[in-house]
Amino acid sequence: MEQPHRVNAATEATRPDLERHIASVAALVQRPIEGIFGSDSVSWRINRESALFLGAGRAALLQLAHPWVAAALDQHASLLAKPIARFHNTFRVVFTMIFGTADQAFSSARSLYQMHTRITGEIPDAVAGYEKGSRYEALHIPALKWVYATLIESAVIAYECVLPPLTPDELAHYYGESKILAGLFGLPPAALPETWTDFKAYIADMFASEALGVSDRSRYMANRIMTGSGSWIHIPLWYQSLTAEWLPPRFRDEFQLRFGPHERSSATRAHSWLPRVYSRLPDALRYVGPYQEAHDRLRGRAANFLARRSNTFWIGQPTMPSAR
Repeated sequence: MEQPHRVNAATEATRPDLERHIASVAALVQRPIEGIFGSDSVSWRINRESALFLGAGRAALLQLAHPWVAAALDQHASLLAKPIARFHNTFRVVFTMIFGTADQAFSSARSLYQMHTRITGEIPDAVAGYEKGSRYEALHIPALKWVYATLIESAVIAYECVLPPLTPDELAHYYGESKILAGLFGLPPAALPETWTDFKAYIADMFASEALGVSDRSRYMANRIMTGSGSWIHIPLWYQSLTAEWLPPRFRDEFQLRFGPHERSSATRAHSWLPRVYSRLPDALRYVGPYQEAHDRLRGRAANFLARRSNTFWIGQPTMPSAR
């Protein structure tokens, strides 16, 4: 079972490790214009779906359940003042790594690493297995690993909420590809569970451990996310109910989320109508902007108007960032 760790050189992601990973991935890329995975990959198939938004609340709350991540978001990010900016920043990085060219993916990885070097501080209050004033760093491997895990698992949960469940072989392929993505986050291969089953066991261990715990500040930030405070987005009851349903009971309690008969009924209804509605969406709404941009790129043309509009929603700008 994973427990809280102190910051030390052995548990910090390093720039040489990142560069070695980039070099190893670059050597395997056959068509750089298709990026690091390619149009036939399971990663493209899953991450192109706008249904991923269904899991965004779950991933955000589980990240806030990690005291180091919560402190970093509180002290260094614009989560409270500009929650939409946090949404854009996360998807801009992830989607550029997945759907950008190989050079765009590598550039995004380097930019993310550089940003993380500036994120350090102290935890303001004792929570779970962490003492007040204990140091955190964004490049701490166990914390990075948890953020990566919340994104990968939540994407599968959201996908399977509206589309047929993935087969064991598809999950195995998806997890194998996700480990390549994890390397671009700065995570060395040795830090990652070997298989999808091992990955799920790691998450279950984390749920039960003192490596996670919700502080008053985390609870406040989570409440603002789940109510849409500070943004123009109104979070409907069915979305709040699905998010609560997808959290372990421990974290429903720690975040003080309602999940009584009314919320359970709302989640059940959502499971019924969401797949029907989603199947009828036109491609311009169903598929995220970065995927549409990548699709246009492979056809030798610039992102079209609808792709640029979708990009503005998902990543806060009309096109994915260029390679630097």
